[in-house]
Amino acid sequence: MPELSNLEDIVALRRDLHAHPELCYEEHRTAQVVAGTLRGWGIEVHTGIAKTGVVGVLRQGTSDRAIMLRADMDALPMQEENQFEHRSRHDGKMHGCGHDGHTAMLLAAARHLQQHGGFDGTVYLCFQPAEEGGAGARAMIQDGLFERFPCEAVFGMHNWPGMEAGTFGVCAGPMMAAANGFKITVRGKGGHASAPQDCADPVPALFAIGQAFQTILTRSKRPLDAAVLSITQVQAGGSVINVIPDSAWLGGSVRAYSDEVVGLIERRMHEISGSLAAAHGCEAEVYFQRRYPALVNTEAETAFCLEVAREVAGEGRARIIEPAMASEDFAFLLQAKPGCYIFLGNGDGDHRHAGHGLGPCMLHNASYDFNDALIAPGASYWVRLAQRYLAA
Repeated sequence: MPELSNLEDIVALRRDLHAHPELCYEEHRTAQVVAGTLRGWGIEVHTGIAKTGVVGVLRQGTSDRAIMLRADMDALPMQEENQFEHRSRHDGKMHGCGHDGHTAMLLAAARHLQQHGGFDGTVYLCFQPAEEGGAGARAMIQDGLFERFPCEAVFGMHNWPGMEAGTFGVCAGPMMAAANGFKITVRGKGGHASAPQDCADPVPALFAIGQAFQTILTRSKRPLDAAVLSITQVQAGGSVINVIPDSAWLGGSVRAYSDEVVGLIERRMHEISGSLAAAHGCEAEVYFQRRYPALVNTEAETAFCLEVAREVAGEGRARIIEPAMASEDFAFLLQAKPGCYIFLGNGDGDHRHAGHGLGPCMLHNASYDFNDALIAPGASYWVRLAQRYLAA
C-alpha cells in the first residue's frame, strides 16, 4: 500500500468541511477550499462546472490516456445530533453521508500523486456538487465535463457503514438501484361525512390503489427481478373530522435495477390507479419521476478495481458483495463511460468521539460521522488505481 504520510492536515480539513456543510449547488465555500488546496499543491484547477463543481488536472509523462476519479461534496438538509467539536455549525444542514470524507480522501490522493507520480497520462480529479437529489453528475456532464476532460473510464467510491472499517466491497453489473418518486392524487366529490351517498369519496379509492400497488411486485414482474415499491406519504382531508375531502394523495419511492422493470412498474401504476379510481366514481392523476438510473459497473473495470482493493487492503479484505437498493448519481457517469463504483467499509460507529448522538452511525442518520481512519486506505486505493491503470 502506498505510504501516505502527514494526514493530520487532511483530517483537520475533513472536520472543517463537516462543520461547514453546504447543500446542493450551494457548495461555494467547499469548492473554494478544494480549489485552494489543489492550487496550493501546484495542481491545475477548473471551477464553476455545474455551478460549484471543481476539476483538478494531474499530468505526467507522455501518454494521452486519462481517467477520472470522482468525489461528491454536498451535505444533507437534516439536523445533526452530534455534539463533538466538529459538529455542523449550520442548523438544518449536515454531512450525514460522508461526502466530507470522500472529498478528503481524493484530496489526500491528489497530493500524493502530485508529489510522487508513478503514472503516465492524466488523472482528472472531479469534485462533484449536488449528489443528494440534485443530479450533480448529470449537470456536470451537460456542462461539458467529458468534452473538456476526455477520459477512458470513471471511478467512484462511497463509505459504507456496517462493513468492517477499511475493507472494500464491489460487484459487476447493477450495484445500486434506480431511484424514482411517485405521487398519486385521487379526485372525487367531497361532502358531509354523514351523507357519503352524495359524495365520491377519494379516501377508499386511495386505500385500494395503495394495496393494489403491492401486487405489481408479486404478480406483474418476474420474481427474479428485484424491486421495491414503498408508500411513504399519505394525505387526506384537513382538521375537520366530519368532512369527506374532495381529493387525497399518496406518494413514495420505486427502486429497481433495470429500466425495463421501472417501466413496467410505472405502466401498471397508471393502469391500477385509473381503473380503481373509476370504480369508486373518482379520477386519478399519476405523477412518476425518474430521478437516478441504476448504477451499473462494467465488468473489466470492476475486476481491475477489485485487484487494486485487494492490493491495498489485503486479499481477504476486498470482496464481491450483493447489490444495494440505495441509489447514486454516479450512475449518470457510468452511462457515459466505462467504470466502477466501490464501497469502503466505515465500521459500526466505534470511531465516533464523545458527544455523538444516540442513534446508529448509518448513512443519512443524525448521529452519523465519517471515520477518519478511512482516509489512508481510501486515498491509497485512489493512488494505486491511478498508478496501475496509467502504468508507465
